[in-house]
Amino acid sequence: MGQLSTHVLDTAHGRPAAGMAVTLQRLDTDGQAHTVREIRLNADGRGDGPLLDETAMAVGRWRLVFAVADYFRAQGVALPEPPFVDVVNLDFGIADASAKYHVPLLVSPWSYSTYRGS
Repeated sequence: MGQLSTHVLDTAHGRPAAGMAVTLQRLDTDGQAHTVREIRLNADGRGDGPLLDETAMAVGRWRLVFAVADYFRAQGVALPEPPFVDVVNLDFGIADASAKYHVPLLVSPWSYSTYRGS
């Protein structure tokens, strides 16, 4: 039963990135991005349910767009203009539509990292 989910942790404050805007896009063969879904993360820094469930999962290239600078500004963090980390575009592939893909993001105003979670 395939699904896609995400989770964002604010490493500058040591808490989930509640309220961050996240956009899921499908990338076609020529690199054009098509928005599939837009969400705001809940108090646990997650979406309410999967971004893609078993009926929507599809093999292909995908992008998660995380509105990092907007999130930190809303937390009262003074950022330079332009911010060092503004929007994180994370391109990844789904090779098996029946598998679970979890894409965590650890983020601060100055850095980010990601991995394929479980």
